[in-house]
Amino acid sequence: MDHLQSASVSRPDNPQTLSDGAFERIQNAIVKGEIAPGTRLSEQYLSSTFGIGRGPLREAIRRLEGRRLVVRIPHAGVRVVSLSYEELLELYYVREGLEGMACRLAAQNMSIEEIAGLRQVLAEHEQHSGLHSNESYYQQEGELDLHYLIIKGSKNRMLHDLLCSDLYHLLRMYRYRYSTVPRRPQQAFSEHHRIIEAIADRDGELAEILMRRHISASRRNIEQLMREQSDRD
Repeated sequence: MDHLQSASVSRPDNPQTLSDGAFERIQNAIVKGEIAPGTRLSEQYLSSTFGIGRGPLREAIRRLEGRRLVVRIPHAGVRVVSLSYEELLELYYVREGLEGMACRLAAQNMSIEEIAGLRQVLAEHEQHSGLHSNESYYQQEGELDLHYLIIKGSKNRMLHDLLCSDLYHLLRMYRYRYSTVPRRPQQAFSEHHRIIEAIADRDGELAEILMRRHISASRRNIEQLMREQSDRD
């Protein structure tokens, strides 16, 4: 009986497995901009595009709502979130303050092994072809994301819940979208290197300042891009 139950759980057509797969595929498409901000997500479109049944699809959309990547608008259906200029800047100001604090705490609380892990991830980023050409930065999530690891290393559950659950994928969406600003990738890599060294030196004050400057530089790049786009329009 136990064997049969185990086999049932691992079947590829298990509803939960299908829902998880649908969720991951649609989330990645949104974060990478393959489904543009503001796009209306009809069940028919998603079902035909991703080959997903209606049941798993509805569960995936519910989870995407929880991650703030889609919004349900009365009489207009479900759409990919599209922040206004003001909302995006507000998000970056919040990120600057909270991640700066997380960086200060990480300098106090990360173990030697965790700091070595930061250096290892940075070394992986350095091998990325987009970084070598200075065209894009390595944009993986979770344990391959320096920002995620530093927040986790702060050992502050409230910061982790705010930045790695509530806001994480929304931030990733815009980080990914603006990671191809000319000359920004190499600059961001150098900033990451200095941040890690400040954490390793247990200099929380400097680590916080460097992280705030790093995110502030990203925000200024976004402001410049949006001004240029507005001028063209």
